[in-house]
Amino acid sequence: MVKIDPLAAKLSSDAYLGFDFGNKKIGVAVGYAGSGIASPLQTIRSLNQVPDWSRIGQLIAEWRPAGLVVGISRQADGSDNVVTPRMQKFCRQLHGRYNLPVHQIDEALTTFAAKQMLFDELQLSATKLWAVQDQLAAQLILQSWFDR
Repeated sequence: MVKIDPLAAKLSSDAYLGFDFGNKKIGVAVGYAGSGIASPLQTIRSLNQVPDWSRIGQLIAEWRPAGLVVGISRQADGSDNVVTPRMQKFCRQLHGRYNLPVHQIDEALTTFAAKQMLFDELQLSATKLWAVQDQLAAQLILQSWFDR
């Protein structure tokens, strides 16, 4: 019988990382295209509105994703809002730094939905909510990309 390395899943080429970009924090999720299931991973803090590229690089080296998925915020009519250009810049930087496909998807209030789930259903305190809402939003972004 062949013994399977428990870390082999991290080396799978169908892994994807999802990002919920914010000026202060970036939520990160991981998922596999084969299973179509995304899970929250962590929240990365930005310093002076600059992403922690070192930490993002560590996650990419650890998970070896086939691609990256970034939620893009837009107005209800589909036009850009004030944050959209920064999100698109983040996408260009991800692609330029890591040479991976970067897929954009409408985030359609994922942070709001994440807050509602955490506060209403789990009744988390504001402090705990602040710490995990972005990674849950990243999970919702990645999950919606898988579901398309």
